[in-house]
Amino acid sequence: MSPLCAARAAVRVYAAGAAVILAQLLRRLRGALPEPVFPPQPDRVAIVTGGTDGIGYATAKHLARLGMHVVIAGNNERKSQEAVRTIKEETLNNKAGVMMVPQRTTRDGFEEHFGVNYLGHFLLTNLLLDTLKESGSPGCCARVVTVSSATHYVGELNMEDLQSSCGYSPAGAYAQSKLALVLFTYHLQSLLASSGSHVTANAVDPGVVNTDLYRHVFWGTWLVKRLLGWLLFKKQITKPFFRATSGWTPTSSLSTPDEGARTSIYAAVAPELEGVGGRYLYNEEATQSLQITYDKKLQRQLWARSCEMTRVLDVTQDGLAG
Repeated sequence: MSPLCAARAAVRVYAAGAAVILAQLLRRLRGALPEPVFPPQPDRVAIVTGGTDGIGYATAKHLARLGMHVVIAGNNERKSQEAVRTIKEETLNNKAGVMMVPQRTTRDGFEEHFGVNYLGHFLLTNLLLDTLKESGSPGCCARVVTVSSATHYVGELNMEDLQSSCGYSPAGAYAQSKLALVLFTYHLQSLLASSGSHVTANAVDPGVVNTDLYRHVFWGTWLVKRLLGWLLFKKQITKPFFRATSGWTPTSSLSTPDEGARTSIYAAVAPELEGVGGRYLYNEEATQSLQITYDKKLQRQLWARSCEMTRVLDVTQDGLAG
């Protein structure tokens, strides 16, 4: 990838992020964002990848509070051991990820964005499909929830170079991985629906969330976040004036990961989404994703190539056996 193309990819990703930040600012200025209330979820199980930190941790915490058995899948054994250990996959939350990291590969040799953000979730979901199908039932579908990002709107999927080996751009690689997740989700839902399985698949957009995922992001973004953090991210700062005049306290405000987890939790447990799949959800509402994500031919091509890369049986032609 030429320096010009890399710069263009970076500008597009940062522009997308800026648009989301502005939307969050305007939404917060219009009024408080009440925490949604979800019904109890007894006798259900959730697997949350990346559940040791950030949005994943917040999601696992809230699902557990709803009465779910929660299994955290993470790369930190000590933190993972603190999570709920019972494994009966009924809700699968695909959240683990990296963002704009320097060029490097996973232990399996995959470009890190594509390997961690996309292929890992593709493989895990396929490995759990039989269990998910067994867990789902009429009126109580198992759910696959995959976390994408608004950066998918500026992503470009290069089927000839999914590993970004011909030229690397951290921003371009990140956006491509998030675009791949949406294509994967839609094709998975098509396969599940065609086979009559009681499993649904949806993609969610958490917005711009103040987590460690941004540690490789341009310093200017960090500065903007710090300057606007009190409004956008509800930072837990102590100001006697606010406490005296509005009843505000540090413990009464939601942390950024808690807010970012809301749409994921909504997708996992909301009654109105029972049996509903193939949606792109933002702020607990269905919205349109990038137009190319609805291209069924591209969905099939990516699925088939992903099967080759992960050595998973390609069921694209036959659908998933019910």
